[in-house]
Amino acid sequence: MFTKVLFTLILAQYALDCAGDKGSLLYSNSLASAKDVSAWTMEGPGELLFKNGWMTMFSPDQQMHHVFWCPEEFPNSFIAEWQVQNLHTKAGLAIVFFAAKGINGEALFSPQLKPRDGTFKQYVQGDIRSYHISYYANAAHNKDRGYANLRKNNTFTLLQTGKEGIPTLSTAIHRLRLQKTDRRIQMWVDDKSIIDFTDQDEQYWTTGKIGLRQMKWSQLRYRNFKVWAFNETKNATNVNKLNEAIEF
Repeated sequence: MFTKVLFTLILAQYALDCAGDKGSLLYSNSLASAKDVSAWTMEGPGELLFKNGWMTMFSPDQQMHHVFWCPEEFPNSFIAEWQVQNLHTKAGLAIVFFAAKGINGEALFSPQLKPRDGTFKQYVQGDIRSYHISYYANAAHNKDRGYANLRKNNTFTLLQTGKEGIPTLSTAIHRLRLQKTDRRIQMWVDDKSIIDFTDQDEQYWTTGKIGLRQMKWSQLRYRNFKVWAFNETKNATNVNKLNEAIEF
């Protein structure tokens, strides 16, 4: 009994230690004003409203899907966090793209790539590559789906079906964390793990941009988007501590 309790405490401490695997801060944006996102790129007819420190994204008259790209190029390993609140629970779908760039390594906005206007096929079967996770899934044609998907593009390959992300009817403020450590991809909504997958393919995606996508019915608001480098040294130390504890 004592051993089981001790091991549970060790695992809990390990989880807390891993939550501190953030290295240097690479990017920070409150998303509180139009000026804050003046360098971001909107693809598709998405519009933005700013109020009380939040950025609300939507498509007027639910016209069309849209993607909003952060301008930074992020490394192979990173930790991203932001806050999200759903303002329209009747229908919607929210996705995060990451490690996005041209299929041959071109910059995401290279003139060599075809224009993009929010049409989904351009992102998942076009001339850019990425991973994406659907962390809120309540599309009008697939209501209350109840799980997150991790896919690899440009082949739209389903890598993992995970747990539910933001609950369908939730209007609470949720804290999202996306962590990519080389081949391993993890995502949490609040403190709940919804995706944990390691891409073992010979060809896997490394560096690239992060984008926020919404289907046309969606109306979500965002704030406090931050990205850190991943602290590889501390992570190795945490793993060693866990291994030592297990041996004990």
